[in-house]
Amino acid sequence: MKTCCLVLPGLFSQNPALLSLLAIMMLSEHERSRNIKNSIHSIRSNAACCVHIIVDNTHIPSSMASAYFQDSTLLWKPTHPSFTAGDRLRQFVNRKHGLHLGDYQALHKYSVGSYTFWLDLWEFLGIISSVPPTKKIIEKGASPEVPIWFPEARLNYAENLLHRKDDAVAITAGGETGIVTHYTYRQLRELVRQMASAMLRHGLQKGDRVAGILNNTITPVVIALAAASIGAIFTTTSTDMGTHGILNRFQQVEPKFLFADTEVIYAGRVVNLVSKLTEVFQRLRSHGLEKAILLPSIATGKDIMIPHCSSLSTFLTMDDGRELVFEQLPFSHPLFILFSSGTSGPSKCLVHSAGGVLLQSKKELRLHFGVEPDDIFFHYTATAWMVWNVNLSCLAIGARWLLYDGSPFHPDMKTLLQFCDEQGATLIGISPRFLGEIRGQGINPLEVGRFEALRTVSSTGSVLTSTMFAWTQKAFGEHIHVTSACGGTDICALFVTGHPGLAVYAGETQCKSLGMDIRVFNEQGINIEDTGVAGEMVVARPHPSLPLFLWGDKTGEKYRKTYYDTYPGIWRQGDFIVINPVTKGIRVLGRSDGVLNPSGVRFGAAEIYSILEDFSAVISDAVCVGQRRPQDADERVLLFLTMRAGHALDDSLVARIKNAIRAGLSARHVPAYVFEVADIPYTPTGKRIETAVKDIVCGLDKPSGTVVNPESLKLYHKYRDLPPNVPRTKM
Repeated sequence: MKTCCLVLPGLFSQNPALLSLLAIMMLSEHERSRNIKNSIHSIRSNAACCVHIIVDNTHIPSSMASAYFQDSTLLWKPTHPSFTAGDRLRQFVNRKHGLHLGDYQALHKYSVGSYTFWLDLWEFLGIISSVPPTKKIIEKGASPEVPIWFPEARLNYAENLLHRKDDAVAITAGGETGIVTHYTYRQLRELVRQMASAMLRHGLQKGDRVAGILNNTITPVVIALAAASIGAIFTTTSTDMGTHGILNRFQQVEPKFLFADTEVIYAGRVVNLVSKLTEVFQRLRSHGLEKAILLPSIATGKDIMIPHCSSLSTFLTMDDGRELVFEQLPFSHPLFILFSSGTSGPSKCLVHSAGGVLLQSKKELRLHFGVEPDDIFFHYTATAWMVWNVNLSCLAIGARWLLYDGSPFHPDMKTLLQFCDEQGATLIGISPRFLGEIRGQGINPLEVGRFEALRTVSSTGSVLTSTMFAWTQKAFGEHIHVTSACGGTDICALFVTGHPGLAVYAGETQCKSLGMDIRVFNEQGINIEDTGVAGEMVVARPHPSLPLFLWGDKTGEKYRKTYYDTYPGIWRQGDFIVINPVTKGIRVLGRSDGVLNPSGVRFGAAEIYSILEDFSAVISDAVCVGQRRPQDADERVLLFLTMRAGHALDDSLVARIKNAIRAGLSARHVPAYVFEVADIPYTPTGKRIETAVKDIVCGLDKPSGTVVNPESLKLYHKYRDLPPNVPRTKM
């Protein structure tokens, strides 16, 4: 006889009949068909409102499920859910098909049950095309896992983003310099026209690659849209990436044109890139590079030249005044090449389609984040992060996009918040790390600005813990929609996301994204999403933003091995998640390859980070990894901490941390060792690199070109030689 445990709102604890009904509803269809409900021997509630369902021969672990949701408190409810764009889509689908979908869950079920949903979405979002789609939504592709979408439609991505031609502000560009520049839709269109004209005169053709080493200014937007208007493929890296990382990516895709910033500002420092660019250009000339175009210094505005390169101003003199023409292309025509992190070898080059990116990203911004025409949209990002590519589609909605170039922490934590407030941002997207630092420094956002237009605060890039959910809600105001999302460079879209028409519970991402058939699989490939037990996040059905292919992967073998090898025919993303059976909210617990597994108990590092939020006054940052070397019989957990100024890790603090983890989670979650370190490795997009630390402490040496602070990796080499027992807390 086995048990399962669900955490429910308090009202359930006073209603045994309701508890019984819910328990029966929670059983799978297969179990109900066996009338297993008659095998329920007891249902009881305890003070924590945990429901224990005892079912013959049905094993659903209870302690872990209980721990995941014990702090899932209600934080926010929409006042007018039927007024949201997401609900208007539900009404649209009902009218069009004579259905009676009653709520979001019913709409989502429809969206993953019929490919017609994607045609409904096309119509609802008003996708612009020269040849509209027919009822033939998909056809067989070169790979059985990746169909061809809307094979008869013709459209252009850039045309959809530049449909406005008026004098409303399209983009506001700011940054560390303090200079703020506004560009209207009319001006943006003219900048794109000039760039596209010059590109064509210089010989750019459909299918050519255009690359950038660029900061987050107006220029990469113009380059990307100009390339898309022609049918070329755009790809970029951040300016802070090292030479090895840049070449690792661009030598694979062989760009014809490469645009690069020559001098940038970050964290108050002027960084000259000439030495790095000189080597990159020289090496890429044997890999198809025909033109290297240099942008003027961001610090001075003056041109900085490198031999055999062209300045941007000289490049643009080839503009002959021709009209902007949008090449009409298939839905599946390549648009962007994004790169995997490269933390465990050469980066994978993910080729994304114009139609897939447009449809998915416009869906996310319009329906899941509630972005409306003339809204003022901000999400801090670098150009190398898929968030930048998704953000572009706010132009397709007709919103104003706020760009910020520079460090979000310089000169202080208030500067970025002030920028958003002064520009009247309706949505602020920021990382959990930034929010945690604000909290740690005792900054009250509402004392920094009034944020009168703000409706939504969105967080992505890493896990937003329950504590930080609750703090963010209180800090920005009880009327603000605080949401968290999880997506992937792999699909240039979101898997689980927010929705302004649904309630928000602390620590939970609100819902599965429409059209995304998200499930939770155990190691045997069984869907366990209704059990409240954690497992692998998979996508059981194709969607339009599956990558077309991996560049250079001629047979498709690498693609299949990466995503379809574990569960044949089903996409495995590599994230460890759990779904609340009551609220349907999702908790992302971390990367599957970073899942901790001491004594066979699997859990995500995010659970540890959640407990550490209570120590934010003394702890600045943390990384938690498992260590299992060839000589180790079992895995053990190592927790590394960076401390705030004036604080140090001592035995007393270690004991308090371990006790808090034991009380908040379980004894099995307690790290074997806790160490203080000077730095933690991060990607250019602000994600801590747990896998790199894990590889090092396990004795593996894998190259990585994506660490913005590569010197930090050296700090962890000494921990690979730890003896079975280490009496010290500091080494």
